[in-house]
Amino acid sequence: MTHDIIVLGAGMVGVGCALHLQARGQTVAMVDRRAPGLETSYGNAGIIQREAIEPYALPRDLGFLLSGATNRRVDVRYHAADAARMLGPLWSYYRNSAPGPFHKISAEYETLIALSLETHQKLMNEADANDLIAGQGYLMLYRTERELDSFFRVADERARHGVHHVKLTGADVAREEPSLRGRFAGAVRWTDPVAIRSPGDLVQRYAQLFGRRGGDTHLGDAMTLRRSDSGGWQVDTANGQTLAASQVVVALGPWSVQLTSRFGYTAPVIPKRGYHMHYAPMPGQPLNSTVIDAEYGYVIAPMQKGLRLTTGAELANVDAPRTSTQIDAAEKIARQSFPLGQRVDPEPWMGTRPCMPDMKPVFGAVPSVPGMWCAFGHGHQGFTLGPVTGEMLAAMMTGATPRVDVRPFSPERFG
Repeated sequence: MTHDIIVLGAGMVGVGCALHLQARGQTVAMVDRRAPGLETSYGNAGIIQREAIEPYALPRDLGFLLSGATNRRVDVRYHAADAARMLGPLWSYYRNSAPGPFHKISAEYETLIALSLETHQKLMNEADANDLIAGQGYLMLYRTERELDSFFRVADERARHGVHHVKLTGADVAREEPSLRGRFAGAVRWTDPVAIRSPGDLVQRYAQLFGRRGGDTHLGDAMTLRRSDSGGWQVDTANGQTLAASQVVVALGPWSVQLTSRFGYTAPVIPKRGYHMHYAPMPGQPLNSTVIDAEYGYVIAPMQKGLRLTTGAELANVDAPRTSTQIDAAEKIARQSFPLGQRVDPEPWMGTRPCMPDMKPVFGAVPSVPGMWCAFGHGHQGFTLGPVTGEMLAAMMTGATPRVDVRPFSPERFG
């Protein structure tokens, strides 16, 4: 079966690429080992983060580095052997987090984030998916006045970039979220982001829209990708078909470089694993919006399956054994403040965010591999940036001019 383009990967980034290529008149087949939205895109906090105009920098203060070295922090954990193999990329990440480089990186990053709500809302309207919107905005919760005042200054700086917020005192937080227990200094309510009650379902709605418009979605192993005799690309599906196309897009998240390296292209991906667990809500104690506990780095989000707790980052290889220490530690702290009932899931879910040392996604033509394109490395914001990435890549692949300068995101920077 022949198409113009094969997209490998059916997460938010892959589906975004497939839809935008389709909209530009290309015949597209999408291939993944699982149904759309069941890998990393399934397990996030479900926020389209318009406020996230800066990527996640690596903290450079001595206190963080010393506490992180003990491997007992709630927000960041690591597998020692795996982290040791990441020392080169982590050192680059540390240097890029310095004020000078980080300011430039953030300015480039913001060009994509600024289009995130617009590109999602267009697809949600077309996919009839607005029923998945849980609400507008979320709370960034602080326990100490010092940290709250510091973040108020961050919020004011982002306001100068068109990001909207409301400052809340501890009393304000108690009125907005009466089910929270304990005393808090206050919070910032980001008012632009959109909370989604089931991130995996949103990806599936987008994939269904792709199908209604004539796109083909197949189960299959992306690692069967190979050159055809004509110089194009072939990949096998689970039902024994062979798909062929002149161009291929690799949007496999943390597995992307495993595939591109077979054709000579590698990039220094830092895998940040994350876990989630759902909890039954406590009767008469609702949580009205998504809340991030800034001190401990976990999120509590109202979802279709209950209250979802998502953890921070675990530095470990994609295939490293799962560990429950991080989510167990986060749950222990969260239960002191949030109305969490019994666990709903039989075991914690786990996914891996592919992060780059310069904190920017990688999309564009793969160097020295004619007909191969890629879109990966979105770190914590693949769910937010999938549609805008798809728009930019589709423009590049069809000879159009993207709406933003795409050079900062080129794969060539790691070539």
